Amino acid sequence: MRPQLGLLPLFCLILVHLTAALKIPFRGFRRDTVHLSKRNSLTGVPIENGGNVLYAANITLGGTGFLVVLDTGSSDLWVAGNVPGAQNTGKSANVAYAVGKAQGNINLATLTFDNYTVDQQAFILVEDTSTFSPALAQNGFQGLMGLGFDSGSIVRGTVGSSAGDTPLSRIFQLNKTTQNFISFQLERANDPSDPITGQITVSEFISGNESVASQPKLSVKDVAFLDSSSQHWAVLSDNNAVIGPDGNLISIESIVPHVKDGKLVAVLDSGFTWSQVPRKMSDAIYGRVQGASYDVNNGVWMVPCDQMLNISFTFGGVTIPIHPLDAVSGDFRSGNLCAGAFQPISTAFSVFGNYDMILGMSFLRNVYSVFDYGNFVEDSSNDRGDPYVQLLPLTNPTTAHADFVQVRLNGQDTTSSSSKALLPASQESHSPISAAEKKQHVIGAVARNWPYILFGSILFVLLVTGCCIYACCHRKRRSSGANRTGKIPYQAIQEPAPPPMHLQPMNSGTSYADPYRPRA
Repeated sequence: MRPQLGLLPLFCLILVHLTAALKIPFRGFRRDTVHLSKRNSLTGVPIENGGNVLYAANITLGGTGFLVVLDTGSSDLWVAGNVPGAQNTGKSANVAYAVGKAQGNINLATLTFDNYTVDQQAFILVEDTSTFSPALAQNGFQGLMGLGFDSGSIVRGTVGSSAGDTPLSRIFQLNKTTQNFISFQLERANDPSDPITGQITVSEFISGNESVASQPKLSVKDVAFLDSSSQHWAVLSDNNAVIGPDGNLISIESIVPHVKDGKLVAVLDSGFTWSQVPRKMSDAIYGRVQGASYDVNNGVWMVPCDQMLNISFTFGGVTIPIHPLDAVSGDFRSGNLCAGAFQPISTAFSVFGNYDMILGMSFLRNVYSVFDYGNFVEDSSNDRGDPYVQLLPLTNPTTAHADFVQVRLNGQDTTSSSSKALLPASQESHSPISAAEKKQHVIGAVARNWPYILFGSILFVLLVTGCCIYACCHRKRRSSGANRTGKIPYQAIQEPAPPPMHLQPMNSGTSYADPYRPRA
């Protein structure tokens, strides 16, 4: 059954990692002995599509299978259910997401994923999942596996040993003969021409997509974060990287310090159902559509479902077209209106200016993506380069157009009709900014520019203090000069000189004449 707009919070399984992990030095962990074995060959793990809302894959813990959401935006593993033979460490952890929290004891058990088996893998055993969306249990999902870096893991910081490293890191640490990367492609539900079966692989390309190796390597280290615990799969876009539905560039200035030349910082997050982009960008995509309106309650543009919009992003000189079925999501609708899947970035606003946009599943379905952890994995001798991302475009605009006509227009191509034409730019509608978001922007501006604010404040205080000191000293000199003028009895210049003084012999009986005695 297709989710209705009333179930819009389902998209909020946008697993933004909001809880700041304990900052742990990246080096210096005690390395425990890890036993890892590889089965016959790497074939990849199928990814199950939960109605374009969630993507999950199977793992085993303690010999029991669990279907877990795949999330590149976080770094911890948790499951809900019985894990045979699990060892309770006596420690607990609490990982908070945009919606829901995974809280429970940290346990150890044997983990198997994509032909690899790792002993004593740490994970959170969650007993209460009521804080998450009901869609989690309804779709048979039993947990989440974070595909982020070790530095962002709450479990790792709590356990304090290699057992707390992420499952991928532990696989890479003993699989030293291959590169430290994963790759995946996501299926698009209800796409008539999409032959893709969702799949995730470890250290191997999916057959037919080997050309991704020649794609530009988008360095993760080009984006500086405040601390290692907030490190994400974040990359820089090209200058003026987004082309709107009118075929023109959407010019946006980055809020991230030191990012220049019109580039934007994008976090690639498979835990986001939709993508979140700067409000100005979202308005430029949907604000000129006839019949479009902004849903203030849910913070999303609602567009006629039969409106085809073509947009694209550019990374490393490679243009990535977005399928029109992804630009306007038919998975969330209210009557004849469907949700714009590139919504304004508000619920996950980057207060400290770490990123400009979060590209979730509505973007990732259009690429075959490779995430190389490089030297962010400890004790991995083979792959010691900087971490990077490679993106291979999968969407063909011509084929995508035909898909849209078949799915949304019942095979009748009306995309060029006057009712589907964009309004003039002067008539573009703009989504309102809430008071809470305005406050976030102010806090963010202060947080991002505090060094300049501090320097300016100090300079202002010094200038004011200097002016006050100067004024006081100048006034004192003037006052001192005036006092001297009033005390010294100078004779008026127009008065004649007094007669010479005649000294009389002592005891002569004659007194001294006062030369300054007033004359008659």
